[in-house]
Amino acid sequence: MLRGYYTAGAGMIAQQRYQEALSNNMSNALTPGYKADRSTFRAFPEMLISRMESYDIPTSQGLNLARNQNVGSINTGVYMQEGVPLFQQGDVRETGLSTDLAMINGDLPEETGFLFFTVQNEDGDIRYTRNGNFTVDAEGYLTTSDGHYVLDENNNRIQTGTEEFQVTENGEVISPFDNTMIGVAYHPNANDFVKEGANLFANEGDVAAVDARAEAGVNFQVAQGRLERSNVSPEATMTEMMRSYRLFEINQQVVKTYDQSMDIAANQIGRLR
Repeated sequence: MLRGYYTAGAGMIAQQRYQEALSNNMSNALTPGYKADRSTFRAFPEMLISRMESYDIPTSQGLNLARNQNVGSINTGVYMQEGVPLFQQGDVRETGLSTDLAMINGDLPEETGFLFFTVQNEDGDIRYTRNGNFTVDAEGYLTTSDGHYVLDENNNRIQTGTEEFQVTENGEVISPFDNTMIGVAYHPNANDFVKEGANLFANEGDVAAVDARAEAGVNFQVAQGRLERSNVSPEATMTEMMRSYRLFEINQQVVKTYDQSMDIAANQIGRLR
């Protein structure tokens, strides 16, 4: 009976973590370029249950032989293994702001390949994002809304000097200060990218991201004055949140049922009269 506690408790913890992931998706439904997290579940390893007993052999020496009989397997519950970003392009909307850029995917040679803007985080490391909600800081550099520098194809900071600049479909930045190519990175397996917060991704795979313009078969378009929306579906997310809540309640009722059974076994069946 105690195993039932563990199984139901594991189910409650898994659904609680799933609710947290869904809530994070819902809170970023309006974040440009946000990629929804898909939660994966796994079952704990099954255990083989055996009945251990012994029987006596009526001999002069009183032999006692052990005997084990397999009863069957038992599952000990599930757990939420990880959250995997859904790398799917969101809808593109027009904003009319010159600092807003949207990455529009074209033909990609691999099904799991994806495109990113290249930026620099506060530690000076290369990171990647799909959030093109850029701005120009006081020094004239193109940055993200969180202050991370946007990089060009050579991983140098882009200085436009003003918000009055033009960006071609190929990603060429034309400004009174300088002309350069905005960094567009391609990676054949986007699942190697891990979220770091502030809508940034880090490449934790063994394969480095490459310049999308130099990769054969990769086509894209940079649209100025537009933003890629989050790929979170609020309707589907709300439905999943309700389903997860119901599953949590079911496991909660199982725990209450076991608790009532234990109460009867301990306080009524075993009562001395």
